[in-house]
Amino acid sequence: MNLAHIFTDIPILIVLSTFVLSIIFCLNRYLFVNKNLRIFHKFLSNFKKTDLNFRFKEIDEWMSMNPYVSGAWMEFKNTLVFSESVALRGQNNNLTYKEVSTTVQNIQTTVDPLYFFNEDSLITSKFNFKFLQTVPTILTGCGPLFTFLNIAIAFGKIDFSSQEKTISSVANLMASMQVAALVSVFAVGSSLLFLIIEKVTYNNLCKRILAKCQDLISKLFDNVSSEKFLFELLRETKIQNNNLQHLIAGMPDHFKVALNSGIAANLVPYLENLIFGINLLNKQMKESAKKSGGDEVDELF
Repeated sequence: MNLAHIFTDIPILIVLSTFVLSIIFCLNRYLFVNKNLRIFHKFLSNFKKTDLNFRFKEIDEWMSMNPYVSGAWMEFKNTLVFSESVALRGQNNNLTYKEVSTTVQNIQTTVDPLYFFNEDSLITSKFNFKFLQTVPTILTGCGPLFTFLNIAIAFGKIDFSSQEKTISSVANLMASMQVAALVSVFAVGSSLLFLIIEKVTYNNLCKRILAKCQDLISKLFDNVSSEKFLFELLRETKIQNNNLQHLIAGMPDHFKVALNSGIAANLVPYLENLIFGINLLNKQMKESAKKSGGDEVDELF
């Protein structure tokens, strides 16, 4: 049996066509993933951890508008903890801002970023990954299917009506048995070859660039547990309450000092000026009395 007859056999053509189409689909999807992950990696490379406080809006807009990572980003954004500050009114009604926590100085996350930006969300969910995993099983299953189908058809063509037909049908049976065996060989061989190609391309086109993206996003956002952050807020609250207690305890002394300083600065000079004015008026009246003889003034006082 020549090669042309083997490769024109319908079962073998079906197995080979399934193998080639599966390889094309696999490479197409993996190249699509590789392209988008490279774009994602290039975007993340433009940012540093110190840039997040004033460039977060830029990151948020790009992530939200990119359909490839928008789903994972929206879930991840809900776990972010920002370095919030409170407004405090000081003297002369000037507003001053103070950080809520002394340890949270940038944008942090309470969940590991790899929980959202993982292999499932950035690779396998972007195409029919389960179909690719079943391709080797399909190819392997085609081998026994077409093998037994060819054997059944060959046995159905055996003719024992004459010696010549018997010899001819047996010869055709042996040829069909050979093709049936080759179908299984092609099916198992193509299944093994597909597994090798799929694993190699998946690792080179998807896993490597995914690891780089995960490394970048992990460096951008520090991971802090929600319990730790709440503990920091509790610590800051206790410090502020302690300072408030000291302030309230010292208010009487501060009020006394402020009252004494107010009296010394305002009331005492006013009384001194008033006494000086009275003395001056008394002196003038005495001089006037001396000039006029003093009788009228003596009668008044």
